[in-house]
Amino acid sequence: MRVNKVKELWKKQKVAVGGWLTIPSGISAEIMSHQDWDVLTIDMQHALVSVSDMVPMITAISSTEVTPFVRVPWLEPGIIMKALDAGSFGVICPMINNLEDAERFVNYCKYAPQGTRSFGPGRAVLYAGKDYAIRANENIITLAMIETQKALDNLDGILSVEGLDAVFVGPSDLGLSMGFSAGNHEEPGLLEAIEIILKKAKYNGKKAGIYTLNSEYAKQMINLGFDYVVISSDAHMLNAQANKTLIEFSSR
Repeated sequence: MRVNKVKELWKKQKVAVGGWLTIPSGISAEIMSHQDWDVLTIDMQHALVSVSDMVPMITAISSTEVTPFVRVPWLEPGIIMKALDAGSFGVICPMINNLEDAERFVNYCKYAPQGTRSFGPGRAVLYAGKDYAIRANENIITLAMIETQKALDNLDGILSVEGLDAVFVGPSDLGLSMGFSAGNHEEPGLLEAIEIILKKAKYNGKKAGIYTLNSEYAKQMINLGFDYVVISSDAHMLNAQANKTLIEFSSR
């Protein structure tokens, strides 16, 4: 089976650095995949990405050594199955708030007897190899998003779930849930919660990832001990570069 680059990095105690795809286009996904990312995540939750968009985006990523992940819209078995059948090597699931949510999530990602994922890997066999069905359960990465006060309160239970590989912090929603303003990832109370999530994940033998808005914050999170950092998104980078170009042009 094709190597899951993120798993290989984690085995070596190295950090996986990821990009985030919100533009529903195979071309932009291909451009991003030719940069030096370890992993690219297709965002089906907040971006306007449909299943029909997702497939050519994963196909574009597959032409490189970058590992494809998908953030699914919600904890729903059908869309998780489609993301995996399309060739995603990791699933990030939003709003995992308790042990039962985490158990259902892992269950949906695994073939029997470990789970209830229906068999029919489709494109995943083309991407990963003919032994996909045999090795998928051990190679697919499951990442539960921790982004609410309720999830914080139930964190020990979530982290106890066998087969859950990692937690993934959504700082904006987590901050909102704690009563802070969205986008202020430097709020001391939020940073304290992020550190608690990281420490508990490590204690329970799980990996920890986080979404960051810029490279400096990403470096800060790596220094804290995070195993996986996402740096901004394709749309934000496009917007920032366009603004920078116009400012430079206007100042000449």
